[in-house]
Amino acid sequence: MSGSVSYEARPGAPLPHHDVRDAPLLNASEQLAPAGWTVMRAIIIMLCFGVNMVDGVDVLMISYVAPTLSKSLGLSAEQLGIVFSAGLAGMALGGLLIAPLSDKTGRRPLIIFSVALMSVCMIASGYATSLVELAVLRLGVGAGIGAALAGIATLAAEYAPPKHHDFAVAMLQGGYPIAATITGFIVAPLIHTWSWNILLIGAGLFSASALLPLIFFLPESMAFLAQRQPRNALQRIRAIERRLQLPETETLPEPAPLDRTNAGVGGLFREGRLVRTLLLWTSIVCGFMTLYFIISWIPKLAVEAGLDISDSIYAGALYNIGAFFGCATIGIVAMRLTLHRTIMLYLLIAAVALSIFGSITMSVMQVLAVAFVIGIFLQGGFNGHYPLAAGLYPVKVRATGMGWAMGVGRVGAVIGPFLGGSLLQHHVRLSIIFQIYAIPLLICIGCVYAMSVLQRSAGRGV
Repeated sequence: MSGSVSYEARPGAPLPHHDVRDAPLLNASEQLAPAGWTVMRAIIIMLCFGVNMVDGVDVLMISYVAPTLSKSLGLSAEQLGIVFSAGLAGMALGGLLIAPLSDKTGRRPLIIFSVALMSVCMIASGYATSLVELAVLRLGVGAGIGAALAGIATLAAEYAPPKHHDFAVAMLQGGYPIAATITGFIVAPLIHTWSWNILLIGAGLFSASALLPLIFFLPESMAFLAQRQPRNALQRIRAIERRLQLPETETLPEPAPLDRTNAGVGGLFREGRLVRTLLLWTSIVCGFMTLYFIISWIPKLAVEAGLDISDSIYAGALYNIGAFFGCATIGIVAMRLTLHRTIMLYLLIAAVALSIFGSITMSVMQVLAVAFVIGIFLQGGFNGHYPLAAGLYPVKVRATGMGWAMGVGRVGAVIGPFLGGSLLQHHVRLSIIFQIYAIPLLICIGCVYAMSVLQRSAGRGV
């Protein structure tokens, strides 16, 4: 099998029956150097895509059952807001506290644990009888989601072929809008006949169904195994190489000495990453502000733009369909324009579309078309931050970097919908609201541009 694998002639590329002692461990794809896709690599990315779908179902189900749930438990709008906020807080905690553990324990156990955590908490939510119980369980669901998102993005980055790295990491984020669309169509006819308890339990069981495929088919990161070298690391690497149709590694390098100064959160700011990390965080906070404003308010905003209630639901569905296309296309476009330029282009188009939405009188079809365009370029441009973050950090702190970037970014996810609700309550014109939310996207563009300049300077040794 090993003789049939074609390798690129590049420095540090391992050869058949090789010693990877001197191979740079930037990520699995660079260490493994063969170019194309294999069935196993595709399965890994699809498993990560499936986890993202599970996350989407768990996040959205609570929104769909909110009216009947609040009536059943006697929750006010303010108390329901606590439940939603608990989920967001959990996502932040999962990214900040749980995701970094995978840099020590491995990507695979972190992902499996996170899916199990959200499944158990989601099922238990169906049996909640009070605000406190529901909020605590939503905190657990959110923590699982926050950790899982960082884990799957990290693993995808370490298994995708080099030329398709950005495509794979961005594409797997398309699981969320797909889940949003499918869940909406499934729940809509059931919401009046099935209790909120059954629907939450069903969502939890759906999440739990992902555990078996993950346990049997999801491998550990080869880059992690080569660097951390847990027990039987070489045997595990060889087994994965056989599944990936790669030449087998003959020996592993000596384990790197433990470098506590460049590990953990502190490692995000060393080796020239301080400014780029802060720029990344700023960009993600601003992106989350606009993204969560749109996700939370698009049906209401569509009504404000002149649509009736039924058409506003279609606007939300078209936004999510557009979001999937955005996730699917940004990686492909980035292969031609570079990732930084593609993110800037997508977010610029999104900012223009936001400025148009509500600023001029449009027909129903035009409003729906603009919602679709916003979905493509806003979600696609924002999701470009996942491969951007994955490429910024080395293996030893990659999961920590992903988790902290998305965890800190949740600040914007909280501010965005809250500010939007306040503006709507004070009857600010729709055109002004959308122009306000175009500003964070311009800040994102500035941050991404600055990151690209710093990356080029680092590449020249400046």
